[in-house]
Amino acid sequence: MLFKEIGGQETVKRHLLNTVKESRVSHAQLFLGPEGSGSLPLAVAYAQYLNCENRQPTDSCGECASCRKYNKLIHPDLHLSYPFFAKHKEDTAATFAEVWRKAFLNNPYMGMGYWRDQLEAENKQANINIAEAHHIIKKLSLKAFEARYKVLIMWLPEYLETQGNALLKLIEEPPENTLFILVAENADKILNTIISRTQLVKINRLDNASVSRYLVDRHGVSEYQANEIAFISNGNLQQAINLLGEDNKGYFDLMVRWLRYCVMDAGADIIRTCEDELSKLGRENQKSFLLYAINMMRQAVLFKADMLQMIHLPAAELDFVQKFGQRYQLEQVEETVRLLEEAHYHIERNANPKILFLDLSLQLVLIFKYQTFRRQADSIYSENYGM
Repeated sequence: MLFKEIGGQETVKRHLLNTVKESRVSHAQLFLGPEGSGSLPLAVAYAQYLNCENRQPTDSCGECASCRKYNKLIHPDLHLSYPFFAKHKEDTAATFAEVWRKAFLNNPYMGMGYWRDQLEAENKQANINIAEAHHIIKKLSLKAFEARYKVLIMWLPEYLETQGNALLKLIEEPPENTLFILVAENADKILNTIISRTQLVKINRLDNASVSRYLVDRHGVSEYQANEIAFISNGNLQQAINLLGEDNKGYFDLMVRWLRYCVMDAGADIIRTCEDELSKLGRENQKSFLLYAINMMRQAVLFKADMLQMIHLPAAELDFVQKFGQRYQLEQVEETVRLLEEAHYHIERNANPKILFLDLSLQLVLIFKYQTFRRQADSIYSENYGM
């Protein structure tokens, strides 16, 4: 994995390169970033750069014997650990090594959901078990085969529960030229005793431009579709990849028409749109549509808060956000976001789409046409009818 193959994250790349050039490589590092941000491919690229036999100023050479092995994840001094669904108590990450290599090489931005899909997970819980912890200790106690650094990359140490205590001494006092890279998404779920022994490398969400460019360059989608998917995915390349197979064209036009009908309280048009369009999108596309609408409303919130520097939208969407933000109050927009998020939650749990979208539409009518929130309406009804 080369740094140039990773979309965005230029600041993190420069930091990692400088630690090598200035001989400031910490023996235990925590790469902390949300799913789809590129923290895992950055860890692999960093390890490859450390052991490259012909380092370039900004990247590995990609051609030496070490790089060729890293490109296939078969370097003998690269050790990989990750959550898995153990069938037997003696299972370790090595049991699933071939599947994991294939999964990563196909999708370096993979999340836990993608990894689960590659395995026969059934109803098992993923974890990094005590057998894996002992296996790590054994592997890292050996001398390096050929590289300067032995590297352990542990993906999602959140799944390393109390078993992580077995690794504390090794992380704090590792053998010479041994590097631990923990790649995590949620620091709150990692043992504090492990966090305190690592140096933090913070990795932010990708910007929409980087996601869009990656989709165009690597997946050959049109620029328009890439921009729309990038906007929906909100910096998560794994989610963007999930969206590639969906027919997600026309979300903007559909959203604008739907909101216009709600604003006008056009009952017949609302019913037709809910029954003939929104309910027939298919569940995954319904979720994507709601995410798109949520993100558009959040942009309107930014506009209302005069945070224009944080809004990066194509011309048509930007024009909509500006007009929408000028016309409606912040409370109305924030309530719309809440209702859309609630609808997304229920769609994920197999709610009836016709009923859900019609109910959502009627609540939006109350908000925009009559400036009344459902909670207020329920209160008035209760006062009048003693309910």
